Amino acid sequence: MNTYEAETSLLGSILLEGTLFADLEIDEEYFTYKQHQLIFQAMKQAYKEKGAIDLVIVTTMLGERIEAAGGVAYLTQMAESVPSTATFKQYEQILKEAYQLEEAKRAVQRFLNQPTEQTIDQLLKDLKRCRELTASQTEKSTYDHLMEISEELLEPELDNLGYMTSFTDFDQLTGGLQRGDLIILAARPSVRKTAFALNLAAGHCKHGGKSLVFSLEMGTKQLLKRMISAEGLVHASKWRDIPNRFTVTDYERAMQAIGEIANWQMEIYDAKRTITEIRAEIRKQVHDHPGEKPLVLIDYLQLIAPSVIRRDRRDLEIGEITRELKLLAMELNIPIVLLSQLSRGVDSRQEKRPMMSDLRESANIEQVADVIAFLYREDYYDRRTEQQNELEVILL
Repeated sequence: MNTYEAETSLLGSILLEGTLFADLEIDEEYFTYKQHQLIFQAMKQAYKEKGAIDLVIVTTMLGERIEAAGGVAYLTQMAESVPSTATFKQYEQILKEAYQLEEAKRAVQRFLNQPTEQTIDQLLKDLKRCRELTASQTEKSTYDHLMEISEELLEPELDNLGYMTSFTDFDQLTGGLQRGDLIILAARPSVRKTAFALNLAAGHCKHGGKSLVFSLEMGTKQLLKRMISAEGLVHASKWRDIPNRFTVTDYERAMQAIGEIANWQMEIYDAKRTITEIRAEIRKQVHDHPGEKPLVLIDYLQLIAPSVIRRDRRDLEIGEITRELKLLAMELNIPIVLLSQLSRGVDSRQEKRPMMSDLRESANIEQVADVIAFLYREDYYDRRTEQQNELEVILL
């Protein structure tokens, strides 16, 4: 990718997802082309004054400079040409390296124009400064990592431990939900994977954490009723006819549960439909509340709209969405629990317990995920079984 493409891709990513601006480590001088410098300046002004960046705001900030910046059509094309904002940092790194090289060339040229002992010292200082421009991206050596691990062994930091949930056995097997992990929670419909996932989120809140729940299937009120039922031990079916089915005890339990849930740090989003919207909101929450410990729950994968629509290859869309969420988990150092449907193929087998191949439109899900948990209920297939209302969690 050349510098021009990297600049347009970087700016286009910010137009699509304005919260990315907070992660930038460069300024306008890193841009080679004048129109891109103008656009970046407008973004900088927008972020400072409005706290938000999008196509309309940037166009407004440019004002009379809009034509010098390429015009509205150029900005629109720039945003539409970006397939995914997941590689945003790669575009920035290309600009950093290009700027570093240009600065080194200028330092050498200054020395050649006036080669003296004094300018040699200045040249060395300039080259050292150029090297530091990309120092923040330098990979740590194996030795550095080993030293960090040894320090963790001697003085473990509680903040680095996995997030505890409401399921003790699950926490013991996984060590809690680990930062940077993408956890796939998969099951057939009606196996109660949403209820299980909500319990994970609730458990994290009870341990002092914050849960961000993205629901693409149910509304916020419906999810809250489920949580009230779970906390207050009120049968979920009673919500269909509250006046006739709620007992005095149900009312008391429900009100007590509402009081408890009100104290949780939990945000529920039911209007975010695309991977871009979901990623932007997660990034915003993490940046706006740096001291909190967010757990992200997304229900569910197959309903997420991709950044780029591939009408003939839904499996590729699913694979790209999963990959972007894994990269986001690593970048923000948070666990993301992603619910997924299983294919109907499991129903036609004699052995009903899920396998890796049952992941619906799996693409590369199993290659990207850190933990895959299948949920299985015997009574889903055999109503006469003795294992009524028992949920089996299969961890891979």
